[in-house]
Amino acid sequence: MLKVPVFTIKGTRTGEETLPKEFDQKVNMPLLAQAIHVYEERSHIGLRKTKTRSEVNRTSKKLYKQKGTGGARHGSRRANLFVGGGVALGPRPVRRILTFPDKLKSQAKVFAYSLKAREGQLVVVSGLSKIGKTKSASELIKALLKATGAKRFTFVLSDGAKEVFKFLRNLAQAKAIFWKDANAYNIFSGGMIVLDAEVLGPKKAAKAVKKLNK
Repeated sequence: MLKVPVFTIKGTRTGEETLPKEFDQKVNMPLLAQAIHVYEERSHIGLRKTKTRSEVNRTSKKLYKQKGTGGARHGSRRANLFVGGGVALGPRPVRRILTFPDKLKSQAKVFAYSLKAREGQLVVVSGLSKIGKTKSASELIKALLKATGAKRFTFVLSDGAKEVFKFLRNLAQAKAIFWKDANAYNIFSGGMIVLDAEVLGPKKAAKAVKKLNK
């Protein structure tokens, strides 16, 4: 069974927590990589665009007469040859939306948690819902930084820690998401994962993992 360290909100290590057995499985790296690719691709809004010569706001008057000048033949300063002219082969808006089945999303999320636990990048903190101000959250992060050596933290909160979300979002080193909203990309790229102990409580562990696998 996978075991992860448990800390208090003061940053004191109190022991270890055994993760649900569903997390203790061989990680399917191709599936996890596919899920991360889909999430990354969907994060790009696809609105990059340059203006062609027909779209730039510039005079279309002919520069000079066609022949007799000794210069090249030009018809307009809108041409891509001139500074301020249009772009010949620039990017155009393309919105590609990749999809991923819900069942595979859930499996990828479990694999991401399992991978983090195996690499020592997952800890549990008890009493997160008791944090009442940003200063307390900052002190917790400093203690975790000293204990784990991590530089970035992603807090996975239970529904009962909604107030804590407001305090964590003020800190540059921390990112907060709720357990039900987390996905494989959040977990894999989130640095040190800090799980709210309420999510993995004795009576809630089975229910939480069951929701994961839906």
